[in-house]
This record gives sequence, C-alpha cells and structure tokens, in this order.
Amino acid sequence: MTAPARTENDWQRLDPRMLLVYPVNEIMKYIPVLLGSIIVGTTSGNPLWSLIPVTLVAAFGVARWFTTSYRIDADHVQLRSGIVARRTLSVPRPRIRSVDVEADLLHRALGLAVLAIGTGKQTDKGEEFKLDALDTSQIPALRAELLAHTGQHAPARLDSAGTPHVSQPDAHADSGVEIGHWQAAWVRYAPLSLTGLAVVAPVAGLGAQYGLIDVLSESAVVQHLDDDTAMIVVIVITGLTVLSLVLVSLAACAQYLATWFGLRVLDNGATLHLRHGLFTARQITLDLARFRGATLSEPLLLRAAKAAQLEMIMTGENPRQKILPQAPRTAVERTLDELLRTRRRPHADTSTVPVPDSTWARRDESSVPVTDSTLARHDEPTVPVPDSTWARRDESTVPVPDLAWARRDESSSASAFTETGDTERPVATSLTKGEPTAVLVDSIAPQPITGSTLGTVELHRHGPAARRRRYTRAAWPVGAVVVAMLAIVLTGGHLPPWTWAFPVVLALVMAVLAEDRYRGLGHRVLPGTTGPTWLITRRGSLDRNRDCLQAPGIIGWTVRQTFWQRRAGLATVVAATAAGKKAYLVVDIPIDQVAALIEAVTPGRLGER
Repeated sequence: MTAPARTENDWQRLDPRMLLVYPVNEIMKYIPVLLGSIIVGTTSGNPLWSLIPVTLVAAFGVARWFTTSYRIDADHVQLRSGIVARRTLSVPRPRIRSVDVEADLLHRALGLAVLAIGTGKQTDKGEEFKLDALDTSQIPALRAELLAHTGQHAPARLDSAGTPHVSQPDAHADSGVEIGHWQAAWVRYAPLSLTGLAVVAPVAGLGAQYGLIDVLSESAVVQHLDDDTAMIVVIVITGLTVLSLVLVSLAACAQYLATWFGLRVLDNGATLHLRHGLFTARQITLDLARFRGATLSEPLLLRAAKAAQLEMIMTGENPRQKILPQAPRTAVERTLDELLRTRRRPHADTSTVPVPDSTWARRDESSVPVTDSTLARHDEPTVPVPDSTWARRDESTVPVPDLAWARRDESSSASAFTETGDTERPVATSLTKGEPTAVLVDSIAPQPITGSTLGTVELHRHGPAARRRRYTRAAWPVGAVVVAMLAIVLTGGHLPPWTWAFPVVLALVMAVLAEDRYRGLGHRVLPGTTGPTWLITRRGSLDRNRDCLQAPGIIGWTVRQTFWQRRAGLATVVAATAAGKKAYLVVDIPIDQVAALIEAVTPGRLGER
C-alpha cells in the first residue's frame, strides 16, 4: 500500500485500521473496571448492564481516531489530538534527533506501526510525539523525510500523482554496513544481570501483599520444622534458594529474548539504525553527528563471564542508549571498532571538532504544546556549528550538579573548586600550568583508536592513597556491625557464639570488594592521528562502567575535593559534556596529576587561578 497524496498544508488522519486497534487498547486498559461491571451486572440479575461500560470504552477508542490528525510542513511536524480538550504538539524539524518505530503483535497483524519522534529531552507520557499508527509501507519514506537534515536521508521523491516512492528509502535504510547482530547463544548471559530479579520481584511482592507469606507460614511443612532435623531444614532452604534462582534466570532469559531477539545494528555513515524485538518489533534511527563516545558496562557477573554491554554517548539522546545487550566482550569491542571506523578521517587534526552540533541545541528540546494560532515559524539557521560553541551556551542546557564551569574560550580563565559538605573551597595553585605534574599521555606516536584499544588498553592506577580510601570505606560497615554486637552484649543481651563469625566473614568480603574497586579504578588519555583525543575513565566493582569520551565533546572541567580527599592528596575531576550522563568522573586521582590530565585532553584550555 502506498502513502496517500498530500500537500504541505494538509492535515492527515492516521490509518483507518486503527478503528480496530483503538477500541481493543482501551478495553485492555480498563479491564479491572470492566470486570467489576460484569460482576455487578451478573449479581443484579441483568447481565446487559455490564455491556454499557464496554460500549462506552470502545466508543471512546473510536472517537480518538476521528479527533487525531497530523501535518508535516517545511519547518514543523504537528500532531493535533484530544476529544474534550484539544491540543497541538509542534516539533521543529531540525530539532528531530531520532525516529523510533515499534509495532506490537496486534499492529503487526494489521500491517501497522507506531512512529515516535525524539527531540533529545525526556518528556512526560502525555507529551510524547507519537503517530499511532501508520501503514508500514509509509514508514521508510516518512522516516527519511524527517531525518533529511542529517545529510544522509533525503526526502522521498514524489511521482506525478504525488505518491512517495517507498521502496527506495526502505532499501536505503538497509544499505548500511552491519556492525553488530544478535546471536541466540548470547541468551546464556541474560541471567548474569539483574533483569530477571526486576521481573520476579514485583510478582513476589504482589503475592506477599495478598497473603502468600501467611499461607506458607501456616502450612504443615513449616509448622513441623522444629520437629525435623537440621539437615531437613538445610535441604528445604537450599531447595527454595535453587528454585528462586531458576525462576529469576528464566525470567531474565524471557525478557532478553522478547527485547533483543533479531537485533541488527546498521551504520550508513550518517545514521545508526537498530532493529530488534520478538513480540514488539522496534526500529531506532540515531543521528551519528551527535556521537561523543561509548560506555562498556561490566557488572560483576558479566565481567566474570568475559561479557559486557555497549552503550552510546550521544547529545540529546537517552543517557543509557544501549547498542548491544549482554554479549561476549569480543563482540562488543568488534561493534565499537566498526562504529569508530566510519568516524575516522585521514590526517584529521585532533584539536578540531570531528562532528558538528546544530545551533538548534539552544532551543528547548521538548515537544511544545501550542494552539493553531500560535504556531510560529522559527527563523533560526540550521547551519551546524562546532562543538566548542556549547561552552558559550546557557549552562542550563547541561544540568550537571555542583559543577564549576570553565568556558572553552582560551582568552578566559576558570577556577576549580573543592567540595566539603555544603561548601566549596578553591583549590590552591594545583591547576597552574607551571607546576610540575605527572605525564599522563603516552610518549609513543599517536595511533588510530580502535574499539579493542578503548576496551582493553591498560589504565593508569591512582596510587596507594586511592587504595587506602577503598579499604577505609570497606571497614566502616564491619566496624558498625562489631559496635552493634558489643552494645548488645554490654547491655545484658545474649548472642550465640557462632554469630561472632559474621563480622569476620563480612570483613573478608569487604576486603575483597575494596581490592576489586581499586583494581577497577583508573583513567587514560589516548591521542589519535585520524580522530579526536579520547578520555577513558573507569570505576566501580559490582556495577563497573568504562566510559570512553571524545575530547571535543567536553565543554568544561570541575575539580572537587572532600575533607578526606584533601587529607589524602586526592581529587575528583569531572568532565562536563552535553552528551550521555552529562558528567564523567575521574575519581580519586592524585592532585598533582590533575593539571596534566586536563591539559592532555583539552590542550590550552586549562584554567588558572
């Protein structure tokens, strides 16, 4: 089926097949109310009364189709909806940063799909710009038209009747290089994350709320546990533990399959296209002009299995935009390497900005509700500007708490601050360029940066002071347990002798955790000849992240020192950016290495006091 002919000023309705989908969705949404009406109608002796709420809900769903329309012109994409209160959402086309397509089982059976437009800002559910739903044959042409400002997707050409050629954009969407794809063997990594627990925990909590614990505690097996031997008790507890682990693992595998089945990652040079999903198929298109780096997520269990997850660091996108789910570490590094391969430029100057940002970033990134009379034409230019202009923008566009911003204009200077409780104090002259500092950049000639390099290069350790801080923090819980137990004994309480083994075991566990946290702490600066300089920072143990950030994406620096860090001669360096999590930390670095780190990543932009 081809898209209907339209002119620039036409308001269009959604696909008529939504007259079948809307009533079903509304009925599913109000199932508890409808069940109650059926029970009331049955007990009252007149079952026909139960049909009235069903009819009203279905009629409301039908009315949604008649009151929803959209329009795409040269400057805006507009969505008009509402039955009682009319509302118009308007998004400037240059502000469009991603186009997502998803379709559940009912939509797929009818040949429909939901198209969602992302502007890079988190919005409430009612403020999302979604066209629910369109014919699947219209999606490729419409997606290409909405992403035409990225430079790769050109608007669909029209024939003499005004009908877009759908086959060409659809083929173009699949013409990119496949840099990653899902494999069935990866399901074995699903139980090594907490997704299964997140699925089972709400179900267990619901069962506990409705008396499941009371039923178990009053059962005959539990009531006669005192009569059984200790071995029987151990067997019962072990069995329950194994059963819980099996349920959590099965839930994790089911969620993994439902979300990531059939994943393909395609890179056509300007956009990144993701397709995945078993029951609900989803397509995500990302503008690679906003690529600023990547994060390798390595939780403890995944790390032990030599696996990881890959996330993108992009301006105006989800801070944790996942590209690859739980997968072998080699597959993650290979995908990252293929992604960086298309970003490299021969003889590139590392001091220049490799990817431009649009000046539209100064606007509010949310979908703006307006009325028909207030839709104004934006006259802002759409010419991309360098990433350095982010430093001159309003600081509210980068919501990083407790940051002392350093403008990237070399003619200005910035002071670094320390943090002690609710107060900040200036760091002494530790950031002056003349002070001798440790060299943090490799002395060898810069080489092209690959995904394997970012994922496996050895990081610089932060020294014995940082290690002592990890052990000191690990000792606090052990000391608190010992003090609590001594307080119970001194106040006349009685503790079984075997309980004193608990603080010993806890001390051993915390010591292992402290050592692992120190081994996971580090950073590295990698200069490149065919691309930008990279800052790699890593921290954490149970949940470890290896953040790889491009230097041109950094818009400012902050140096923070707590009371205890000042005593240990350490500091936390915060790299502020408009992408991803907005702030990337180099934790507990020796204070005499701070100036060298900032100068190595952003030469000539070191603030002086």
